[in-house]
Amino acid sequence: MKRVLVTGGAGGIGLAVARRFLADGARVLVCDVDDTALDTARATLPGLRTVTCDCADVADIDALFVALDRELGGLDVLVNNVGIGGPTLPADQLPSDDWRRVLGINLTGTFEVTRRAIPLLKESAGTIIVMSSAAGRYGYPNRIAYATSKWGLIGFTKTLSMELGAHDISVNAILPGAVGGERFDRVIAGRAQISGRSIEEETALGLATQSLKRITAPEHVADLALFLTTPAGRSISGAALPIDCDLQHG
Repeated sequence: MKRVLVTGGAGGIGLAVARRFLADGARVLVCDVDDTALDTARATLPGLRTVTCDCADVADIDALFVALDRELGGLDVLVNNVGIGGPTLPADQLPSDDWRRVLGINLTGTFEVTRRAIPLLKESAGTIIVMSSAAGRYGYPNRIAYATSKWGLIGFTKTLSMELGAHDISVNAILPGAVGGERFDRVIAGRAQISGRSIEEETALGLATQSLKRITAPEHVADLALFLTTPAGRSISGAALPIDCDLQHG
């Protein structure tokens, strides 16, 4: 039975990943900063274990691993899903505090969680999954902190795969494009506010650069995460795997 930790797992892609691993018979612990969302997740998914954690706070991360030892007694799969987008603003208008907040959670928070998880994953010859983004392949106007952090997570993934391969730990990044849900809706609303176009126009513009004219379901991202923990998936390491309906850079 897999023991799985999903950071930022109370909603969106993280919750879909938790649901998929639970359905596969895993024991799953999710952490999130949103207590209300965690309560709802527990009520929705019987058997789900939860703990409140701000991944920008190392004391909270230390407490998370105390809870993980209590709830799971070890770790086979780490899904580094935690992340925030920050404001939708041009670079010269982005406050320094917002820049630091995005990188502090998306990059440093992911590092701090992973650093503590590695000894446990060495014992289990486990799997690390890092949730990057299509923004980790292409530039992302008006979201410079987010794009920078997601590019950084690709280097993080590739370096870890080199360091940890000798311990039979596979490390891969998933790069979702437009994924349905509240977060996607907020991004489109932010673009519309800057451009003066309608929500519908901004959505159509986003889909125009995709081969498949649809928005990816969070469940499809979860299926890919689960696959990376199967015997076939464990033969993949150091990869940056897009799941974006073939987003074309244009």
